[in-house]
Amino acid sequence: MYLTKPFLMKQSFLIKAICTAGLMGLSAAAFALPSDRNQPISLVADKATYNEAAGVTTYTGNVIIEQGTMKLQAASIVAQLNKNKQISTITATGGPAKFQQQVDTAKGVARGEAQKIIYNAETGIINLIGNAYLYQDGASIRSSSLKYSMNKGDIEASGSSNSTGSAKGRVQIIIPPNSTKSFPGARD
Repeated sequence: MYLTKPFLMKQSFLIKAICTAGLMGLSAAAFALPSDRNQPISLVADKATYNEAAGVTTYTGNVIIEQGTMKLQAASIVAQLNKNKQISTITATGGPAKFQQQVDTAKGVARGEAQKIIYNAETGIINLIGNAYLYQDGASIRSSSLKYSMNKGDIEASGSSNSTGSAKGRVQIIIPPNSTKSFPGARD
């Protein structure tokens, strides 16, 4: 009977950690391919801690979360729970933190990275802070910080002022040419 109590505490921690990881994956996959939501969630890290009083779960050391086409890699991920034990915010930090996900079968995988990625599950807003970069199908945007609304699809990019006119620190957008458009010739 003495051995049962420590086992129950470990089991309780594991259940909470697994539930939190599941909520993280489900929150992040809410706007992915519908099939992603039905995929198992895989989470690996060197260390996981859960503080029930604070409602914080922390994963550190080469953290990788995968569910379907969604993949998030970071040095550490901190999930803050609200009073209902649901994900409120997820903060991923790394050198850089990276994510990828296919949101539409007609488009390629979207990839992004930043020194810090903050996802607010209540508002659906993702903030990429520090060397922020998003890429999909040849189009990209790079800036000091990016703010993306998963609900509206809006992107706001902020760069730092630069008096030299160079691209460093400023917002840089690359839009690929439309390869399906044909142009008339001189005799058409």
